[in-house]
Amino acid sequence: MPKHPLAEVFGFPITNQSDEAKRYRENRLCPFNNKVPNCTKDKAEDPLGVCSLFEEDSTTIVCPVRFREGWIITVDAAKFFFSPASKWTSLTEVRLNDKHGRSAGNIDLVLVSYDENGKIVDFGSVEVQGVYISGNLTKPFKHFMKNPDGLATTMDWENQKNYPRPDYLSSSRKRLAPQLIYKGGIFKAWNKKQAVMVHKNFYKTLPKLQQTEKSEADIAWYLYDLKLDLTQVRYNLVLEEVIYTQFEPALNQITKTEAGPIEDFITKLQEKLDAKTNHPPDAPTLQDVLQGNNERVE
Repeated sequence: MPKHPLAEVFGFPITNQSDEAKRYRENRLCPFNNKVPNCTKDKAEDPLGVCSLFEEDSTTIVCPVRFREGWIITVDAAKFFFSPASKWTSLTEVRLNDKHGRSAGNIDLVLVSYDENGKIVDFGSVEVQGVYISGNLTKPFKHFMKNPDGLATTMDWENQKNYPRPDYLSSSRKRLAPQLIYKGGIFKAWNKKQAVMVHKNFYKTLPKLQQTEKSEADIAWYLYDLKLDLTQVRYNLVLEEVIYTQFEPALNQITKTEAGPIEDFITKLQEKLDAKTNHPPDAPTLQDVLQGNNERVE
């Protein structure tokens, strides 16, 4: 567990004490093409300006806006959506409705290709998924911001309660899976391609997805990492790998839950029942019956 959980604050590594980094921290600015110059993470008037966390000896992106560095993700997605000669641009925060006019949510980015008259020829969706956090991220952030110069190398948060950690399971099941079900299902029905941008550490926690050829893919998964430039003391967004999948197999794998042993669940039920009745039952439990059947079979 790193002593200092914060990797980047307002766009810069915590150890970067340049005038530029100080200006961004003092004015709560975002260098990654946010919709406004300032950071708006959590609350616009009092933003939680953490872009990435340390995780063991690597970093994990916790803010989706962090992926907008240099608009690399749009260039990468365009290679999947369109032919090399296409003219294209990106549109942000596009509302998507279902057949009945009900909102299916906003799409982070929609890339559109167009002809010489400006008429749309094709389009594809880009979903960006940062990582949710378990524990408390606000406390170490506010503590650091009291003295960024002094605490960059001396801050020790290791023994504090609710140390912030990436919550990959919630990120996939509570956020990514619903996005693919509702918004992705509509794009699949339209036979339009989708690109999903995630940190490589996040992708590693997903079930193994069945891959396909690029020409047969509905979804391209772009796995990015942050690489530290020691000269500039800046992290750079770098594409590590692209995984191509079809829609239904990928969604089935992400939303499928592997069942654990039924005996463990029965034990928990028995413990709760015993606690409620204040005494263990005299009759054989369901687990005893199952175990007896297993012994007879053997």
